[in-house]
Amino acid sequence: MEIHQADERFRTANEWLDSRHSFSFGPHYDPANVGFGFLLAHNDETVAPGTGFGTHPHQDLEIVTWVLRGALAHRDSQGNSGEVHPGLAQRMTAGSGIQHSEWNDGADPVHYVQMWVRPDRFDLPPSYEQAELDLSTGELVPVASGLAKHASSTAIRINQPAAGMSVARLSTAGTIQLPSAPYLHVFVATGTATLEGAALGTADAVRLTGDGGRLTAGPGGAEVLVWEMWSATHA
Repeated sequence: MEIHQADERFRTANEWLDSRHSFSFGPHYDPANVGFGFLLAHNDETVAPGTGFGTHPHQDLEIVTWVLRGALAHRDSQGNSGEVHPGLAQRMTAGSGIQHSEWNDGADPVHYVQMWVRPDRFDLPPSYEQAELDLSTGELVPVASGLAKHASSTAIRINQPAAGMSVARLSTAGTIQLPSAPYLHVFVATGTATLEGAALGTADAVRLTGDGGRLTAGPGGAEVLVWEMWSATHA
């Protein structure tokens, strides 16, 4: 179990953006930290009102966006558009090439986590999907997954059959049993928690290999994002 505290991440900041990167990203490079399992980027971003990312390209990535506060507008070169808000999951398959923009049209900052996953095949047709979720159960809810075990329960599918992301929205002292997998990435998006006795604050992350353990939310609860990743041959 390897804990990465929030303030240890790379940071990109300017007058409209505050972005924290869990892995090497853009000008921030550490050869020992270029990803984990199939997860290539895990960016915790806050964008000011009336600003955002203009049209820019992506290729051969599964891009999952999860909003924590506010709303993020999406438009792409395939004619897709939508607004992502808390409780709604978004997936964009960049595939053979796509251009998109992400913008904050609201009056308040938007805070979201964007994650890039390596797909199982290159040059896929670009596509887009979004779906609302019910997180009221206090359990881990499959959000964006290609795992066979999530085939009938995940909100959106990704083109990587060895990876899946689930989210739990926990009340005070709420608990979840984390899955056991060769690679497990746990991110405390809001609130605080403990994992096998280790204290985790907001925006802390844990990288595990093997047993997952039990996570318990602290006072005020927590929202937790969990990536479960297996070998490429896992069914």
